[in-house]
Amino acid sequence: MSQPHSFPLIIGIGNEYRGDDAAGLIVARRLKELLADSAIVIEHNGDGAALMEAWRGAETVIIIDAMMSGVAPGTIHRFDASAQPLPKSSFRCSTHAFSVAGAIELARALCELPRSLIVYGIEGKNFAAGIGLSSDVERAVGEAVRLALKEA
Repeated sequence: MSQPHSFPLIIGIGNEYRGDDAAGLIVARRLKELLADSAIVIEHNGDGAALMEAWRGAETVIIIDAMMSGVAPGTIHRFDASAQPLPKSSFRCSTHAFSVAGAIELARALCELPRSLIVYGIEGKNFAAGIGLSSDVERAVGEAVRLALKEA
């Protein structure tokens, strides 16, 4: 069981071998270097049950994940999940069986949401098998790092 911690917890979610789905992982790697002494940064596969366990005891959580809602690739969305549910269409192409949105809503129902839960979704283009981000998503990764740094 996780212990309570006061540092922000940043969770980059994705699958490195599914194209743009790796965006959250890459953001987390960059943030880990920049926030080594002031945040806990982890990479995660996005399994909902494990995700709920990972944030247990955290006051402030920032999640970064790829999404596909139909807007331009590289668009960055910010959701305050502690205040309201994620839009249902946001993470509809999730490669996770029990999704990020599902974990958030189950935690909300169980009164186990972190006090502050911010989700950044990076609009993806290519989720096919393979390594490497599309150019639009690669550009968005740098902006997502900057945005998350402001939150942390």
